[in-house]
Amino acid sequence: MRDQFLIEGLGNRQTLRGSIPVRGSKNGVLPVMAASLLFKHPLRCLNVPDIEDINRMSELLFGLGAPVEKIREREYRIHGNKASLSKLETSIAKRFRASIILTGPLLARFGKVTFPFPGGCVIGKRPIDLFLEGFKKMGASVTERNEQFTLTVPKKLVGADIFFKIQSVTATETFLLAAVLAKGVTTLRNVALEPEVTSLAEFLSKSGVKIKGIGTSTLSIEGGGLLSSLEGYTTIPDRIETGSFLILGALTSNDLTITSCNPESVRALIETLKECGVLIEERARSIHIRGWKGNTEKSPKDISIRTHEYPGFPTDLQAPFVVFLTQMWGEGVVFETIFEGRLGYTEDLKQMGASITLWDAQRALVKGKTVLKGMEVNGPDIRAGLAFIIAAIVAKGRSVINNVYYVDRGYERLENRLRDIGVSITRINGETGEQY
Repeated sequence: MRDQFLIEGLGNRQTLRGSIPVRGSKNGVLPVMAASLLFKHPLRCLNVPDIEDINRMSELLFGLGAPVEKIREREYRIHGNKASLSKLETSIAKRFRASIILTGPLLARFGKVTFPFPGGCVIGKRPIDLFLEGFKKMGASVTERNEQFTLTVPKKLVGADIFFKIQSVTATETFLLAAVLAKGVTTLRNVALEPEVTSLAEFLSKSGVKIKGIGTSTLSIEGGGLLSSLEGYTTIPDRIETGSFLILGALTSNDLTITSCNPESVRALIETLKECGVLIEERARSIHIRGWKGNTEKSPKDISIRTHEYPGFPTDLQAPFVVFLTQMWGEGVVFETIFEGRLGYTEDLKQMGASITLWDAQRALVKGKTVLKGMEVNGPDIRAGLAFIIAAIVAKGRSVINNVYYVDRGYERLENRLRDIGVSITRINGETGEQY
């Protein structure tokens, strides 16, 4: 039995106030944990969020012979230098999408890697042809048997010119890591520009890798030997968590400060919210929400968003923003361009009272303003689960959010931080029924 959240809604009252801190980026630290396999000594990681995805990556590394040691809260020491195996544990990797990042450093270091088709949240197909074709260009042979892929190279990977037909954060990071120990120069074209990619590349550069083009769409990596870092890696703030709290604050507060964040990393969302009339003050490492003005029944807004690779509107903020649109006078069209199955959660929002019409699998029309009512819903993935929590906070009455495990994968002890700003939220243990 999974844990549940029990939430008493505000009934559209803007009463939340105070400050809510942003933790380290899940998608920032996971590839660095994989990169530990390329270091000649243990790697220290700071500002690591205490979430389920970190536990899953730690389990995969342990299965490879590389223990992950928790030194203190949000500080880890990863013994990637002790790894001796190159096969990913199937039961974990099949339900954990980020597992595929490990294939790059494993193939580079051991010349062989075996892994299953990676899983994760149910938000659409996850083709791995980008990975298989790229590794072939670097000299690997590919075999598939019993739903397992095995990649091998005769001696070591060789540098190659790889063009990504679609921008992919995971593919960019995987081949960036694979190139570290490859022979010669690897050129990656049409790479993802997300801050997490730039952070990884900058860290590798500081650790001894010769990389050109950091922050651009083309990266050139000169292969070499194992890496060294005395300072370790400090995880950047989670921009998706930042954006999630921004949307929550816009709906529920006129005095909320989001701390320990990077406002520039959520520029697309900030500008969209300002266009909707949300009053936002930006500082170097915090964002203050002062309310929501100028959007009434007499002055409706028509706001549409199209998810896009960074610096466009993030697909991971699409679901929370749909909740925002349900509370805005006017209407908006949401066009999901990244994952074809990511609008399925809207049926539950409609049951809560939202006016949402699906034009097709990737486009939805949202009409506001509607009154949401509390109900029991099942979170299908990390971001939709968070969207349901925001909807429950805004709604009238009591809501039960099931599948809290998904939220725990991406948000560290979320209920504690929400209580600190005034949310009535209780976690119910799925096995014992205990509330805490």
